[in-house]
Amino acid sequence: MKNALKMVAVLLISNFTFGQDYSKKIDSIIQSNYKNNPDVGISVGYINNNKEHYIAYGKLSKENQMDIDKNSLFEIASITKILTSNLIAQAAIENKVKLDDYIDNYLPKEYVLQKDLKNNIRISDLASHQSGLPDVDFAKLVELDSQQPINSVNEKTLTDIVNNCTELTDYGKYRYSTLGYTLLGQILEKVYEKTYDEIIREKILKPLKMNHTLTKDFNVKNKTTGYNPNGGVQEFLKWNVTAPAGLIKSNTSDMITYLKAVLTKGNKISQAAMLTEKIFYKDNNRELGLGTNIIADDKNTVYVKTGDSMGQSSIIFYNRVKNWGVIVLLSQRNSKMRQNLFNEISQKILK
Repeated sequence: MKNALKMVAVLLISNFTFGQDYSKKIDSIIQSNYKNNPDVGISVGYINNNKEHYIAYGKLSKENQMDIDKNSLFEIASITKILTSNLIAQAAIENKVKLDDYIDNYLPKEYVLQKDLKNNIRISDLASHQSGLPDVDFAKLVELDSQQPINSVNEKTLTDIVNNCTELTDYGKYRYSTLGYTLLGQILEKVYEKTYDEIIREKILKPLKMNHTLTKDFNVKNKTTGYNPNGGVQEFLKWNVTAPAGLIKSNTSDMITYLKAVLTKGNKISQAAMLTEKIFYKDNNRELGLGTNIIADDKNTVYVKTGDSMGQSSIIFYNRVKNWGVIVLLSQRNSKMRQNLFNEISQKILK
């Protein structure tokens, strides 16, 4: 009995030591990156075997000297897409849709597909960025309004793009698409007969008590200010009709709550996430699930999604088998810093 108790004590101590060591190593990486980029506020959350850790550096803005913490609000931008793909997967599990269904009968009546597009595009094609449909011209929109480029995009903009498309010249090839995820949101609205906002609240935000993850009013006290790559102030984007592609504003605390649900078996969100993790697209450069990049080697499979708004960058990544996950939120659009953090944390420590 005494030997058994000693063994339990040794295991507890070793696990505690590993947890401390893990935290210190990641903190060291975050601190080093912040020192090299002192104007970029950073908030990082990570979870390992259900244990949460948070690290943050920097201020809410150049004017507001309040420290950033795990509750500070950021744009998660295109990380919104993995929430949308989770909703699509939930709809599939509930038999509201089938992932290999053609989109024709799921679209709002305003969409009229040309002959060569009918019965060609599947729901999974939209979610894995291989539909072949043209996308909104984001570069042109930025030229028109660098602060709120999405403002001019409405339902007519989208129907014109789709209805005027006569040929899917690159169907089955990867091409990142805001339009695709907007259509997925509209499909969700049709099958559930609710707005996208109501659906995401009902199926993700409320069940997980992600009370500080926002879809509408972003004027909160702990909101970070976004900065473009040149250091200029950048407004939080209002996505309007394209909300399912990038609307969500959140913090590391809520996003770790989401990751915990994804990694914990036996709930609807985790079940849906595992469906999104299946390979739906593969070429020599990438593997994709539904909205999720899949990076695999002989020993590890990591699921990754990045997000860039006009003024902030973010990344979420996790390893289901080894039961860890990380969310990184940056107050400046800085893809190089974001990628460096991903490389150092995932390759130097968590593998």
